[in-house]
Amino acid sequence: MSILIIITLILGILTGGAIPLGEAAWLDTLSSAILLILLFSVGIDIGLNKQVFRQIKMLGFKILLIPIGVAAGSLLGGLFLSMFVQESTKECLAISAGLGWYSLSGILITEAGYPVAGTISFLSNVFREILTFVCVPFVAKYLNYYCAIAPGGATAMDTTLPVISRNTNAKVAILAFTSGLTLTMVIPFLIPIFL
Repeated sequence: MSILIIITLILGILTGGAIPLGEAAWLDTLSSAILLILLFSVGIDIGLNKQVFRQIKMLGFKILLIPIGVAAGSLLGGLFLSMFVQESTKECLAISAGLGWYSLSGILITEAGYPVAGTISFLSNVFREILTFVCVPFVAKYLNYYCAIAPGGATAMDTTLPVISRNTNAKVAILAFTSGLTLTMVIPFLIPIFL
């Protein structure tokens, strides 16, 4: 999947370079429509997984500690990096608030009037997903299973869940799914806070 993402991005860049500047006005409408379809699909995915809701009920509010920690860590990382880059602190916080959801975060930030930050958000979240595939086996083996949830951020509920599940256990996989789900629900509200 990650290779497909990179290929798609490169094809998009090449296509964008070939299209005259005034001819791409329809992209905003298309991006918004695709975003709504994506959010609808996530909602269906959540509704289909009924066993997870039973596990969540058993764990209670403690289950929220992981996504809160992941979000806080990501935002602190964005705040720290804002001291070393050209982007403003609010842009860095908005970028880090993407929490791995590259398709949404890039669009939200770009539509808020920050196209450079939107592109950075898209790329940093794509790289976050790719790095998750690489680092989760190491984190699970040398740190602990619960720490293996954090690198994926919002993707822990879908694309990076298999690598988390394969390198941990069933309980951690449920926690990872719940963390990813919680972060996915928070991101559309969290990014605009910083813009």
